Amino acid sequence: MQSMEGFRAKKGYICDMDGVIYHGDRLLDGVLSFVNWLVRENKSYLFLTNSSERSPLELKQKLERMGLLVDESHFYTSALATANFLASQAPGCSAYVIGEPGLHNALYDVGITMNNINPDYVVVGETRNYNYESITRAVRHVFNGAKLIGTNPDMTGPTEEGIVPACRALVSPIELTTGRSAYFVGKPNALMMRTGLRLLGVHSNEAVMIGDRMDTDIIAGIETGLDTALVLTGVTSRADLALYPYQPTYVFDGVGDIPG
Repeated sequence: MQSMEGFRAKKGYICDMDGVIYHGDRLLDGVLSFVNWLVRENKSYLFLTNSSERSPLELKQKLERMGLLVDESHFYTSALATANFLASQAPGCSAYVIGEPGLHNALYDVGITMNNINPDYVVVGETRNYNYESITRAVRHVFNGAKLIGTNPDMTGPTEEGIVPACRALVSPIELTTGRSAYFVGKPNALMMRTGLRLLGVHSNEAVMIGDRMDTDIIAGIETGLDTALVLTGVTSRADLALYPYQPTYVFDGVGDIPG
């Protein structure tokens, strides 16, 4: 493991949110001191979340309700990444969307229209309105030629009540029924990481990825050339590290350990 001096000397910090900054509507211990340290040390930082439910403005307001003031320019979501990907692949395309307003609005903002009849894409993100009818409709569209997109490959996510199904679990019935594999845009996809570095304005060797998931956050950082920091406040325990053929550069109990 490298020295903390090297960690704290980085110019840019890309940080996951669920399981790192909060669980549901509960701010995790040490987060205030961590963000205050980022600001005090004049660090470039970005909250890069695989969640597609909320817009940057909604994420800003969510943190404000928890007592943390962060400008919306410091957020980038898998909904935005998915919208940008589809706009670059098929400008003006249409989509059947299973997801929350953050995903719908991101798609609208880049000129993608909603289509329940003959969409070009089926796009799935996290949602609380998941039901048999929406799965059946999505399956029908994929059989009819629509391409299947998932906003992120997270199978589960942490909440204040415990672990819940996430995007990949919601996409799985559509994949299994149609025999088609979804393309997942969020971490560890390098598309999202490269955008994060560009928004920060730093090179990969000047940045670190902080997250709670070995299979998305940490592998995303490694494959993009960043140092990585695993925090144990989300879905990964210290014992889980032995299950992976790759390891993070740093391991912390939580982001509160970072300021020192």
